[in-house]
Amino acid sequence: MAGTGSEAAAGADPSSAPAPAPRRRDRTHYLYPAVVVAVVLGITVGLIWPDVGKELKPIGDGFVNLIKMLISPIIFCTIVLGIGSVRKAAKVGAVGGLALGYFMVMSTVALGIGLLVGNLIHPGTDLDLNAHKDAGAKQAAGASEGLGDFLLGIIPKTLVSAFTEGSVLQTLFVALLVGFALQALGRAGEPVLRGIGHIQRLVFRILAMVMWAAPVGAFGAISAVVGATGIDALKALGIIMVAFYITCALFVVVVLGTILRLVAGVNLFKLLKYLAREFLLIVSSSSSETALPRLIAKMEHLGVSKPVVGITVPTGYSFNLDGTAIYLTMASLFIANAMGDPLNIGEQIALLGFMIIASKGAAGVTGAGLATLAGGLQSHRPELVDGVGLIVGIDRFMSEARALTNFAGNAVATVLVGTWTKEIDKERVELVLSGKLPFDERMLEEGDEAHGSVPEQGREVGDAKPVEAR
Repeated sequence: MAGTGSEAAAGADPSSAPAPAPRRRDRTHYLYPAVVVAVVLGITVGLIWPDVGKELKPIGDGFVNLIKMLISPIIFCTIVLGIGSVRKAAKVGAVGGLALGYFMVMSTVALGIGLLVGNLIHPGTDLDLNAHKDAGAKQAAGASEGLGDFLLGIIPKTLVSAFTEGSVLQTLFVALLVGFALQALGRAGEPVLRGIGHIQRLVFRILAMVMWAAPVGAFGAISAVVGATGIDALKALGIIMVAFYITCALFVVVVLGTILRLVAGVNLFKLLKYLAREFLLIVSSSSSETALPRLIAKMEHLGVSKPVVGITVPTGYSFNLDGTAIYLTMASLFIANAMGDPLNIGEQIALLGFMIIASKGAAGVTGAGLATLAGGLQSHRPELVDGVGLIVGIDRFMSEARALTNFAGNAVATVLVGTWTKEIDKERVELVLSGKLPFDERMLEEGDEAHGSVPEQGREVGDAKPVEAR
């Protein structure tokens, strides 16, 4: 029998070998056309039957409530795991420190640019949707006033009451305490971090399920807004979309391009041309995560060392979200203006500070950006949270710009960190970007496993395969 088994193993027909398990197909790309159809139908209903459109407002509100339901667990899990990632990244030395420092600075710059552009164009000012504020106003009616009461209000009654009462600032406070406590525990805290990682995956799976209701929510929200304001709503939404795309383009070309040229001496447009296929992949999927394995391979081929690529790219996918940062600030100003209750400068700065931390949880998960946006508004101006429904209809239209900007920012960051740490072959960079040393697509024929899969939130940064290879 043993010989039979050996013979079978040696002489078996390759065609009879078991086929590899098929990859699970990502169906989230169907959401994009579904939301587009829903928006068109909502606009049609709002223009032709405005009274009917107004009556559909609860549908949009229901979707927003589903998002609000997940704000606290998302904020808690991502902040705790984010602090854990910082601890791991810090252990890899100069590369991790430089990467994290650069990411925090650029995220702040992107948020600031979003606020600057928002204050220049005042998106949504022509809309005055006071009716949308009724529910939120009741929620904020008992809010404490004064700095002392505000600070005391951040401290929850119990460790878990922040989750049951829906206070985002209290959740953030508890998450910071838990994160730093686990950091102090060292190896003893790793099982808890893994457990929180499992909880986060569960929460994000629920969020993915909720996002399938986005077409219905977009239909109700757009119908109600167009029914109440007519063509003005379409103009306002068009302005914020165009302004966002222009802002992202200027950020990439002017800010990132200038830094790349001054620090590394690399032409931004040549780098973007080198990554053209990855940009097409991102446009088709509305997510920069799909291009992660290719970015790792291409950055290594470009001449950046494996340790730098292995640390910078995965860390950047969680901490360097320039496009998302611009989106969060511009969308917040749009909602506040559209609802007739603009944010003052102090509130904008406070919101920026919150977004610097909370935006780290908006990476790679469909709908996480909306949840972060709702969390920021709820933490500072609860009466504006219902206005998130205004963004649902155009959120998917802006997702490509967010993803492209995030991807470009991570590619630039990898080159910069390689330059700062002197872990880049500049001669090879010139050869590759000039087309004399083209990338071999056969390197990726074996699939994503060759370069690692898309990192989950909270992945230990120092555990990337390219780091171990060296």
